[in-house]
Amino acid sequence: MTERDIDQRPSSLRAWRIAIGVLAAGLALALVAGLLGGSLWRGFDFFGEDTIDRSQPALLESIRDLSQFHAAVGEFQVVIDVERDVRFVPAVLAGQRTLFVAAGTVNAYVDFSGMTGDALTVSPDGKSVQVRLPRPALDKPNLDQERSYVVAQQRGAFNRLNDLLSGADQQEFYVLAEQKLAAAAEASRLVDQAEQNTRGMLTGMLGSLGYQVSFASDN
Repeated sequence: MTERDIDQRPSSLRAWRIAIGVLAAGLALALVAGLLGGSLWRGFDFFGEDTIDRSQPALLESIRDLSQFHAAVGEFQVVIDVERDVRFVPAVLAGQRTLFVAAGTVNAYVDFSGMTGDALTVSPDGKSVQVRLPRPALDKPNLDQERSYVVAQQRGAFNRLNDLLSGADQQEFYVLAEQKLAAAAEASRLVDQAEQNTRGMLTGMLGSLGYQVSFASDN
């Protein structure tokens, strides 16, 4: 062994130590990143998506004067169970069954715009008034998007493939949900409650003017 080899040995050892230290630091960094669920590397996501909203501002198209008194509101929930079977084909291949929970509200209102001149009849002594009140009507159901969702869905293989290619559409369930909520509102006593609330409102308002109030429903 020459003197030159002896002089180069310490520098070679230092190089190996540095290389081993860098490798150990890299392994430690990779281990920490794995334990953190990759959160460290997500901070260096140079190819992430940026969302740019170029939507135009909303434009006011019209203003309508409302002459409706919203007298009552009902909250409804319905579970829709729809099953579609394909004849002579096993359910594992084609067909589907969907459980959809729909929740929303229905308003009951009285439209005062249709009241004619004889809707209010004041007695000759001016102490009482008779009100011919229109029958309350039901508004279109308002579905609560956050509380309306698919609970469970069973689909055949062909249905799964079709949904994957075309995208699943839940619009039909929302339409059916509106129909179910409207039917539930019709069957409830929401209209009667709205009429009672409207009579109470008019009795208080006209009573404060010194009138005794009676009603004749315009059915």
